[in-house]
Amino acid sequence: MSLPPRLSQPAYPVLLGGTPEPGHGWVHWPRSSALLREPYDVLALKARLDHDRATREDHADPRLVGRVARSTDAQAQAALSLARTAQPVWARVPLERRLDLVRAFHHLLRDRAEEFVEVLVSEGHPVRVAQWALSAALSLTHPDTVDHARDAMLWEGKQAGRLVRLVRKPDGVVCLSPARNAPVLTAMAAVPTLAAGNALILNAPPAVPLSTAYVFHELVAPLLAEYGAPPGTLSVLCAPARPTLRTWLASPDCDDIFFFGGPSQGAQLTRACLEYGKKPIMELAGNDALVVWRDADLHQAADAAMERYQGSGQLCFAPKFTLVHPAVAEQFTELVRSRALRLRVGPPEDPDVVLTPVVKRSQCQDVLDDAVAKGAELLCGGELVDVTDTPTQRGPFIRPVLLRVRGLPEAATMRAVTEETFFPLMCVIVPDGAPGAAGTEEAIDRELLDALIAFVNANPYGLRNSLWAQDLDVIHRFTDEVTNGGVLKVNDSHIGTLPVLPIIGGTGLSGGVFGEANIPFLRTTRLQGISIGTGEPGHFDHLAAAGLRQASGPPSTAVRPHEHSGAAAQERHAP
Repeated sequence: MSLPPRLSQPAYPVLLGGTPEPGHGWVHWPRSSALLREPYDVLALKARLDHDRATREDHADPRLVGRVARSTDAQAQAALSLARTAQPVWARVPLERRLDLVRAFHHLLRDRAEEFVEVLVSEGHPVRVAQWALSAALSLTHPDTVDHARDAMLWEGKQAGRLVRLVRKPDGVVCLSPARNAPVLTAMAAVPTLAAGNALILNAPPAVPLSTAYVFHELVAPLLAEYGAPPGTLSVLCAPARPTLRTWLASPDCDDIFFFGGPSQGAQLTRACLEYGKKPIMELAGNDALVVWRDADLHQAADAAMERYQGSGQLCFAPKFTLVHPAVAEQFTELVRSRALRLRVGPPEDPDVVLTPVVKRSQCQDVLDDAVAKGAELLCGGELVDVTDTPTQRGPFIRPVLLRVRGLPEAATMRAVTEETFFPLMCVIVPDGAPGAAGTEEAIDRELLDALIAFVNANPYGLRNSLWAQDLDVIHRFTDEVTNGGVLKVNDSHIGTLPVLPIIGGTGLSGGVFGEANIPFLRTTRLQGISIGTGEPGHFDHLAAAGLRQASGPPSTAVRPHEHSGAAAQERHAP
């Protein structure tokens, strides 16, 4: 698979307030499949290009995909100043017009879906993982998602003869640092953030900058200009994260820091944000549970468990461990094991491949050794292999690991269960029934379900959790009593995305102390209440307003914002 000729080796400069500017050198990106086949030659080529020691032939090398300019600290400072000036102008653009920008982006991304996938594949995402990322981006910007945002951002009604509004106002200047393992998908949160009326500064990670630069240079920036955003509304940088974060923290022109990273980094950054008066929006980590009850559709549940291996497990909201009812544990485990054995490595262009090179290979071995030492059974996997599936200690791939653990107390001691693991390792946990339970199967199951819900809620992480069951009582208990997580899924893909449903956001170590399901329209805005008197004579009647006596004005009403007639809409803007 090759990129379309128009995208052959594109060069993306720094985008400073919507204006392209030269940076300080370039980050060159080689085609990932070439890097897998010829790692030493391609890395040497990249080093020569990045350090300005390349020949003319190097610049024309067909193994190159593109390059992104490195931004400077002066450009980071200038982007903040430009954003502060532009943001109030952009916020005055009517909300419906800004929401139309998201709708237009959604349709443009659909039109250029094949191109988007090819850029991600060239960057190293397997085709199936890239297609999943595309589906998530389309859900995030779907018209139904936009309609929900419109309703959530403006409520209007009449109370005691007064016009009452609940309005979400933009925070101001939002600075977004995407995740290095999924840069373009996490950067997509910028689109609804912009539509909420914020100006935005995006720092494409230098380790993997190409797809992010492609989306924001080629899709987002032209749409912003078309929809009336002033220069300064969007800047796209490419610089190391730590100095960029320090610049954002120190600047009075930064209001929110929207950060994707690890829990310890997020905790430190949250403290710094509060010290400097910034709003922290933290997307940090995931250690998701998948629960399989005795009456589950085991084949579909096994397919959901296999999502653990997408991208070699280097997705924060992939399921990390499975809690399986003892009655179906053997059958379920064998279904997963047989599927895991069929997974194979290969270049990202191969449509049957979902595994990618693993960054934390040595940590995977440490976690695997810890689990086995504490009683886990290794059912398959763990070998290092190269792109041809040949075992080698220098192999960048890990054959999918499947572990089985018997007993919840034993599982709670293992790093494979208690920590976020960013490698292809799934742990199937089989509880030892319900300790102390006696009597009917129903009573035993009730205590077992209590134990499983308690285990899920005790997880210090809280991104996504999912359940496979048919019993409605079990489903209701799971959805009512599991407080852990920003998203709960039932009888559904664990990583699948839907319009309106949040894609990111969580509790505990997944989202920090302010964590929750993250709808960027809402997380980057603040709620304001407004009351507008209608000019009727008389002092404010407190008891009538509270409903203790009859008010003289018309009865209280509530109106959905999009139900207003043209005249009522005019009244909103000119009360």
